Amino acid sequence: MEDAQLLKQSGKAARQVTPFSDQAKFIPRDRDPVAFIESGNRERLPELLELRKERMSASPFAFYRGTAALMTYDLAAQPLTGKHVVLCGDAHIANFGFYASPERRLIFDLNDFDESAPGPWEWDVKRLVTSVILCGESLGFHDRQIADAAKRSADSYRTGLRRMMKMDALDRFYMSMDDRQIEEILHDASRKIFIEAAQEARNRTSEQVVKKFTETDNGRTRFVENPPIMTHIAPKLMTRIRASFAQYCAHSAPDVALFLAQYTLTDVTRRVVGVGSVGTRSFLLLLTAADGSHLVLQIKEAKHSAISENCPPLPGDPDVCTGSQGYRVVACQQILQAVSDPFLGYFHANGRDYYVRQYRDMRESIKLDELSPASFDQYAAGCGFLLARAHAQSPNAAWIRGYTGKSEKFDESLVAWAKAYADQVRADFEQFIKA
Repeated sequence: MEDAQLLKQSGKAARQVTPFSDQAKFIPRDRDPVAFIESGNRERLPELLELRKERMSASPFAFYRGTAALMTYDLAAQPLTGKHVVLCGDAHIANFGFYASPERRLIFDLNDFDESAPGPWEWDVKRLVTSVILCGESLGFHDRQIADAAKRSADSYRTGLRRMMKMDALDRFYMSMDDRQIEEILHDASRKIFIEAAQEARNRTSEQVVKKFTETDNGRTRFVENPPIMTHIAPKLMTRIRASFAQYCAHSAPDVALFLAQYTLTDVTRRVVGVGSVGTRSFLLLLTAADGSHLVLQIKEAKHSAISENCPPLPGDPDVCTGSQGYRVVACQQILQAVSDPFLGYFHANGRDYYVRQYRDMRESIKLDELSPASFDQYAAGCGFLLARAHAQSPNAAWIRGYTGKSEKFDESLVAWAKAYADQVRADFEQFIKA
């Protein structure tokens, strides 16, 4: 392992090979966005494709949220520094939020890892900064306000990484941001929105899911049908899921396996979630304990990551992509998050990979449409810092810190690239709508 100071100097020297001016230039690829999306839809459930198109048609930002694979394809044509970290793969501004730690602290962090894999560190940062621009536009902010927020997100990533590299490795590993820590650094307007979101998060538990989404008939509690969002499954698939759940339990940590032995699988429903995930296989499992309490788990299909499909691994990258895609999602989530759901697990069934997590265990996002320009600016900065904390878990973090430097030139180059790519997204969106 190279000395951190040597890595930092090596990163600084790399600006001569890949200058910031290269990072600022968007190089378009010759591709048909509609054909690209249709190709990706082939393995999705056909009965949900219209819903996916409807959600992606809401705005350029909604379209952007559903096209991580298309952006990854475009990113593969851009100049690279050649250094990898474990990426989120879909680090847009709406993919940060609250969730509960095992100690029941309310953590704020990255919360989507379906595309996660080792890859070029720039890809996550460019996806974040571009998302700030598109989200700010969807909220009706002025160009200057949007540009300031985008720059703040890049600046916060760069300065956050510098802060991380002043800590020792163990402190970086244990560092997390909970609601109380964040509340202390927010200004008044942002603090009010944040506190309200945190309170909503605390109310989002398995029992709340049961009250909202189930009914009891003749002593049996079942999910309420709400097609196409919530639908029950065929008996044959129910049998398969019971077997898969037993497989998941058998491979869980000993404490989790013993805990789950207290529960009976009561009901299963297919549940549509998100924008990018619409059409993939996703199920909710209702578990009931002997004392009548409940636990709700989610099973999500894990498809191949667009990151690994567009970027071959480098020596030293963790080997998380060659086996189960469910393992890839779980492993990358555990690497990138400060603390993770103890019920994370994975299994293989019927030729497909899946991962398991708790459903809505204090999971909540900030309502972006309630943010003022000043609050949006502060939120974008917070997301940049948390992305830096996640990347700082990889050995190349010191190198990246040297490359990004102390001045704002890196931030300005990222914003210039993101503005150009936002133009590409709007053009793709218009083509998608016309089709």
